[in-house]
Amino acid sequence: MEFNSKIKSDQVDGFFEAILLLENKEECYRFFEDICTIKEIQAIAQRLEVAKLLKANKTYNEIEAETGASTATISRINRALNYGSEGYNIVLKKLGIID
Repeated sequence: MEFNSKIKSDQVDGFFEAILLLENKEECYRFFEDICTIKEIQAIAQRLEVAKLLKANKTYNEIEAETGASTATISRINRALNYGSEGYNIVLKKLGIID
């Protein structure tokens, strides 16, 4: 069964297909530095780190101190972890962060 995404479009499909063709971190750095601003990349990386720390049962205060993320951002990520599309959980499982 295919996931029914709110963002699905031919353009987004093409973008994700391009990402899936990247073979290593260097290619990822090269592609994302061209397609995103530094701040956008840092914000996405920060969100993933917040998700890891939430799964490690860190408090909002600990996460805020460690990552610099606002409590609003931490709360939004926590909501996505619990009620979202399972995207964070898929990645965290593949990274070996969660079972």
